[in-house]
Amino acid sequence: MIELGVNIDHVATLRQARMTYEPDPVWAAVEAHLGGADGITVHLREDRRHIQDADVRRLRELTQVKLNLEMAATDEMVGIACSLKPEMAMLVPEGRHEITTEGGLDVLAQESQLKQVISRLADAGIVTSVFIDADLAQIEAAARIGASVCEIHTGPYAHAFHARGRDAEASSVVAELDNVRQAGKAVRDLGMRFNAGHALNYYNIAPIARLAGVRELHIGHAIVSRSIFVGLREAVREMKSLMREAAKAGK
Repeated sequence: MIELGVNIDHVATLRQARMTYEPDPVWAAVEAHLGGADGITVHLREDRRHIQDADVRRLRELTQVKLNLEMAATDEMVGIACSLKPEMAMLVPEGRHEITTEGGLDVLAQESQLKQVISRLADAGIVTSVFIDADLAQIEAAARIGASVCEIHTGPYAHAFHARGRDAEASSVVAELDNVRQAGKAVRDLGMRFNAGHALNYYNIAPIARLAGVRELHIGHAIVSRSIFVGLREAVREMKSLMREAAKAGK
């Protein structure tokens, strides 16, 4: 059954805007869990622009929900992950100039280094994941380095969906969705788990949730945005419902 991982980074973004102690990401994680989230995702960036080290530690100590730690493939981050032991660690590209992660990790360009990182994480008992574009060469490289999970970047699909006025049948939208579909099949054929995420929202979620074999979708900004108006628990419940209905229809 398809699962929802809720990214709560932007709860911390709001807190850091005032450099204060609220809203608390741990409380957000509990509310998301109560709304039906199957997991919580946080990105501990090297510049600590939103999530802080203490947030990750408190999430690990105080919550009972599955934790996915997004991280750059640096010695510092690998050390933190191996110490805290989240259920899953997802390697992502990272640039201080970017507002959010844009584009997948270039596994091909750093295959040797990433293989060592994946090995260290796996030895610590952590499920290993990579965030990559819908590109066969990158998927094959992910398999070679030993990743257990590939999260396919859905940004191009989501941007096409928005640019075409939310027309799911527009040719560019159909093409981008097919790229994700084919990538997901390749991931599964190589024995890895097929996850997907980035820029997914309440309007564009259904076609992705209907894809064969997709296991987990990671969504943050759209849910946190909606929570301003309906509350986080209800925002998560609504997204989970849309996903489950679409996945059921796709069978």
